[in-house]
Amino acid sequence: MKESIKQTAGRDSLGEFAPMFAHLNDDILFGEVWNEDAISLKQKCIITVVSLMASGITDSSLTYHLQNAKKHGVTKQEIAAIITHVTMYVGWPKGWAVFRQAKEVWNEERNAETEKERYQDTVFFPIGEPNDAYAQYFTGQSYLAPVSLEQVPIFHVTFEPGCRNHWHIHKAESGGGQMLLCVGGRGYYQEWGKQAVEMVPGSVVNIPANVKHWHGAAKDSWFSHLAIEVPGTQTSTQWCEAVSDEDIKW
Repeated sequence: MKESIKQTAGRDSLGEFAPMFAHLNDDILFGEVWNEDAISLKQKCIITVVSLMASGITDSSLTYHLQNAKKHGVTKQEIAAIITHVTMYVGWPKGWAVFRQAKEVWNEERNAETEKERYQDTVFFPIGEPNDAYAQYFTGQSYLAPVSLEQVPIFHVTFEPGCRNHWHIHKAESGGGQMLLCVGGRGYYQEWGKQAVEMVPGSVVNIPANVKHWHGAAKDSWFSHLAIEVPGTQTSTQWCEAVSDEDIKW
């Protein structure tokens, strides 16, 4: 049996005051438009969330449509990718505002038993799998989860306490480099010859191409950031030596 959308909010709130508006809301918008067959309910939910986000609407109506999206099959990973993608076009403040609401909607209650599970409950993006492909370039354990592989590559990178990557350089003939956006925990970024910079949720670091640097977690905290690859020509990553305690300038 085909699932259908039914809505009575118009008549419940405005039936006597604005009966025509209530009719348009309940019978036309939700009764007909939401139930036509050209696209699925899941697709309509995604389109509606994107439309509200682009308009800067973050009130209870967005919460309702986020809940509706979850109800009709949009997963935590999908909504994270959707919001991230749309943020590239409509702006970071709108993205942050929608993420705060989405995190509440997709916050699944469970008993976190391990330190990793407890930390996962504090960040919206999935921690992902052990970063085995790059393990040789890290001191300690890190994890990697792709957020977007189209247009602008974005990865969610998580470091266990004390974990850091080696000195490295994002090479490019033109353009290139990387942006780091901290989304959880506490960590550090340091360029060769400069002081280490603390990163906490909301911190943004712009890394120019051809600059030697490292980033990683504080000794007493997990740390997560989005790594955003800046497009350029002839881009590559050159991995260098491990970071020693003597290298770090506090």
